[in-house]
Amino acid sequence: MQIWVDADACPGEIKELLFRAAKRTKTKITLVANQPLHKPRSEFIDSLLVPPGLNVADQRIVELVQPGDLVITADIPLAADVVAKGGQALNPRGKLYSAANIGAILASRDLMDDLRGEGMITGGPANFNAKDRQAFANQLDRWLTASKK
Repeated sequence: MQIWVDADACPGEIKELLFRAAKRTKTKITLVANQPLHKPRSEFIDSLLVPPGLNVADQRIVELVQPGDLVITADIPLAADVVAKGGQALNPRGKLYSAANIGAILASRDLMDDLRGEGMITGGPANFNAKDRQAFANQLDRWLTASKK
């Protein structure tokens, strides 16, 4: 089992947390992005550079993900594709997407997107904060513990 990171938009704090977890638990992590990224030297941390373009990194992740893998992403349609292939997805704020909840989350996302498109809702999510980072760390730790059993 491995962790795939939709790295272009992943907060640096989350990447640093993932790097430490990879080394500590000897879990393979691959950053997928359309630009070169800084990563520490480690046999457990890799990167995959994809060509520029809309959703190219997402499509590559979906091609490579295997059942039981974890994908770090805030992209709900990507999370839905990952779950459909038997993986799980975790957003940087600590929300775990699984077969049990992805349908409702995707429907809610589509509704909010429509409302924003009609100007009925403005604004976006709150700024990333320490509470989000802790929620992410807790979910990641649960996934790592379960995957090592």
